[in-house]
Amino acid sequence: MIAVFLKELLDNFRDRRVILNTLVIGPLMGPVIFAVMISFMASQAAERMESRLELPVVGAENAPNLIGFLERQGVLIEEAPEDPEGAVRREDEEVVLRIGPDFGEAWEAGRPAPVEIIADQSRRYTGASISRVRAYLNGYSQQVSQLRLQLRGVHPEITRPINVTVKDLSTPESRGGMVLAFLPYFILITVFMGSMHMAIDTTAGERERKSLEPLLINPLPRWQIMAGKLGATTFFALATLALGLIAFVYAMGFLPVASMDVALNLDFRVAGLAFLLVAPAALLAAALLTILASFAKSFREAQSYMGMVVLIPMIPSFWILIDPSRAETWMTLVPLLSQNVLILELVRGEPVNWAWFGFSMGTTGLLAAILAAVAGTLYNRPRLIFTSA
Repeated sequence: MIAVFLKELLDNFRDRRVILNTLVIGPLMGPVIFAVMISFMASQAAERMESRLELPVVGAENAPNLIGFLERQGVLIEEAPEDPEGAVRREDEEVVLRIGPDFGEAWEAGRPAPVEIIADQSRRYTGASISRVRAYLNGYSQQVSQLRLQLRGVHPEITRPINVTVKDLSTPESRGGMVLAFLPYFILITVFMGSMHMAIDTTAGERERKSLEPLLINPLPRWQIMAGKLGATTFFALATLALGLIAFVYAMGFLPVASMDVALNLDFRVAGLAFLLVAPAALLAAALLTILASFAKSFREAQSYMGMVVLIPMIPSFWILIDPSRAETWMTLVPLLSQNVLILELVRGEPVNWAWFGFSMGTTGLLAAILAAVAGTLYNRPRLIFTSA
């Protein structure tokens, strides 16, 4: 078993392309993409909120006081296009404000004066502009309503029987956990990608090269040969995991956390705990990929299977993003889902629940051991060994 393990490691370390893809590009790609994406989103959001709002207005002459208020808030009032709806559809304008001719009449009568915001809310980049326009209009409306009440001898507070305030208990670390919500997905996909080439090459690849049959003819239990191959595959998965976590620790240092008002709780201690937590998943990924690759007749056919397997770590990650429920004990008993939940707890700065860690590592390790046992005895079936390519 040790001889096969060392042989597979040496064979793969001799292939520079494999080392480049598995131990360099794979671990670095996720952190680099993640850091660039978050930095870009943060800079874009800050730029939009801090830049001067340019607002085309239809019927500005119908509400001079409102226009004056907007200008005092720093809004640049522009002449509206002839076809405001068409301009928004063509993306010539993000937001257009339309003040109808009946605005003044409704204003004088004390009725709500109609104002229309023309925008396409399906375009995500318009969200900040719409929110800013809405905030300015709400501020003006609240200001005028208070003045009207005071002119009638009514204290403005009478319209607010309940004073609601939000006591935000979030910490910079917990807000940073929202930024790192995609981290479990990147970590798990790195593990699967790190073991993919090795699992294919040691099974379908050797069958295609006609080197598997001579190896299995040796007078020793076949499970030992497969255990050596599986051990080498797991080694590459763990190496990719470790390098990926180290890359994430350094990459997060380049994020503009000060401007985002967050603190990213991802240091080498958290990375070490994440490594221990995901280590059983590395064996699970190696065993699962080895089993699937064993049924492929060629290297290319095995690669087609791997494309579907990569979807497996996506499922719990996207489920948590779509339905962000509170972490519960039963979640820590589900392999891959438990890693997602507990990694998010770590990056939020929550106290480590060692019982949950034990449940996660135990259930994932048990499933990985079962799959490893299946993979180890798979080549006792002659049909799998002598299948022609």
